[in-house]
Amino acid sequence: AASDVYKRQLLDTTDEVERLASLYFNICIWGAPAVLGLYGFSGWFIGMQNSRFPMFIAITQNVVNIVASLIFVFVFGMKVQGVATGTLIAQYGGFGMAVFLWFVFYRKRLNIRVCWHEIMDKVAMRRFFQVNGDIFFRTLCLVAVTTFFTSTGARQGDIVLAVNTLLMQLFTLFSYIMDGFAYAGEALSGRYVGACNLVQLKRAVKALFGWGVGLSLVFTLLYGIGGENFLRLLTNDTVVIETAGHYFYWVLAIPLAGFAAFLWDGILIGATATRFMLWAMLVASGSFFMIYYCFSGATNNHMLWLAFLVYLALRGVMQTLWSRKVFTLKYLQSLRS
Repeated sequence: AASDVYKRQLLDTTDEVERLASLYFNICIWGAPAVLGLYGFSGWFIGMQNSRFPMFIAITQNVVNIVASLIFVFVFGMKVQGVATGTLIAQYGGFGMAVFLWFVFYRKRLNIRVCWHEIMDKVAMRRFFQVNGDIFFRTLCLVAVTTFFTSTGARQGDIVLAVNTLLMQLFTLFSYIMDGFAYAGEALSGRYVGACNLVQLKRAVKALFGWGVGLSLVFTLLYGIGGENFLRLLTNDTVVIETAGHYFYWVLAIPLAGFAAFLWDGILIGATATRFMLWAMLVASGSFFMIYYCFSGATNNHMLWLAFLVYLALRGVMQTLWSRKVFTLKYLQSLRS
């Protein structure tokens, strides 16, 4: 009973939406060990300058998810349970593939080179947990913003909740593309910082931002031209599509507002300058809540979207302004080590 009260305070929605969300969650939560393991393997592969394996795993995982979900939903009629089960299978499939690739391509070579007595080195472990802590608290801020975004939409009714969820799929699609470049930035910045090569690091950053600007313009153009057609691929509910049209221009601003944040997150993680990333996230998250509460009414969905866009843009702007200091600091640290 207490948990039901907390859920209603966090996501004030209808009983049917709550029932379906709980059903989906109770199935997908069993994939948590696989997801955590896959995060570890993906980060390790990228650290080894191998961004292909995470790409192969992600492609395979998504294909399995799509196929399994379609079979469970349309063949077995499992509806929400089918989608959740398909996701669960894909999560363990991706984790199993990561383990297989590691054993085949790395296990024998690493057994020769790994110095097991240095694994628990205090200085190295302290640095490891410091970086991990920065990323953890940055992720908490991200979860807080996205959860508040969803819960605020839910308080405005099922239609607004559906509209925000639908439009966020377009943001998610863009984020998947930019994540690939963020992973590349993570690998390249780690390589060049470790090699004390500040010149190549700056060249890599310029190249990444060139791609980021280009892709942002392409996505803005595609969303502007596709508009309603994109939405119709995701739902056939005419009321939801019509209501989404009132907020669609916010989606057009997402690529240009958000691409820098994705790229800098990857670059700073690779350079282990995660404290700057955390500071930017804290300021951006605080600005998100401040803008919404100071300028919105009880049901102002437009202000919610404005706050979200400012949150995205501010992360990128702050990290861009700090980049010179970050690169100089990491270069000096690499020289001293």
